[in-house]
Amino acid sequence: MDKPLVWLEGEIKTPPFSAGARLEAGLLLRRLQRGEMLGMPHSRPMPSIGPRCHELRINDARVTWRIVYRIDSDAIVILEVFGKKSRETPRSVIDACKRRIKEYDNA
Repeated sequence: MDKPLVWLEGEIKTPPFSAGARLEAGLLLRRLQRGEMLGMPHSRPMPSIGPRCHELRINDARVTWRIVYRIDSDAIVILEVFGKKSRETPRSVIDACKRRIKEYDNA
């Protein structure tokens, strides 16, 4: 049985993906829903955010997009979507993801 995607409502904005990047993101998210564990170059762990947290890497024409997610037993929880401009994930993104996890887990 496929896991649902949980987009944290009111927090996540859909970025202006190109058609190709939108298709790639959809295919990768679908693979996650089916229980497939993705590795590089598509996904990498994000232990700085928390256990079971990862980021999808979507290359677009002018921007490299990241979709930060957590794999739960019953869902794939989407924490953040952002355009990455440097090697390091911005502290503000890490902090926002940690806050969203805490709020989601306490709901």
